[in-house]
Amino acid sequence: MGASDEQLMLGFASGDAAAFDVLYARNKGGVYRYVLRHCGNGRLADELFQDIWMSVIRVRTTYAPTAKFATWLYTLARNRLVDHWRANGHVSLVSIDDDGDDSACDAIDALPGPRTDEPHVRAENRELSARIRASLAALPPAQRDAFLLQHESGLSLAEIATLTGVAVETVKSRLRYAIAKLRAELAELREAPE
Repeated sequence: MGASDEQLMLGFASGDAAAFDVLYARNKGGVYRYVLRHCGNGRLADELFQDIWMSVIRVRTTYAPTAKFATWLYTLARNRLVDHWRANGHVSLVSIDDDGDDSACDAIDALPGPRTDEPHVRAENRELSARIRASLAALPPAQRDAFLLQHESGLSLAEIATLTGVAVETVKSRLRYAIAKLRAELAELREAPE
């Protein structure tokens, strides 16, 4: 088994550039999806994503493994999103469907994985992806944030509570409500056609 993310970050802080490459490869997908699903704009997500990783590079010498690396990284990501919203006068999260940015929709459509070349399968997958995005966007911002933090980063309830500044029970409630709403919204998709 390879080095932990915490060990890699400490190695990077000591000058091991290869450690950063491994860290980045392990964490880039989840962080990018977390940012993209919150801001809903591919170009903006790219910019914020780059800012987050530049912060990792900038503060590497002060990094101390007091928590999981993922907790620390997603704290940076969440803080960068909050800074962006504050700077632009936004208090709530933005739906990906609101700005008409096709590149963001294409990026989200591509996330589930490889697709076959059959047009009807691709069309069904686009429709399914749109339904899931809409259901996720309909969640209250706090519930969506808790859901994405757990599912994109794999953070524990305690880590999400620390990151968001709320009690573990609040995180549990937000996740429970988010999952219940998503299940209700997407219930008909669970029924397999005969």
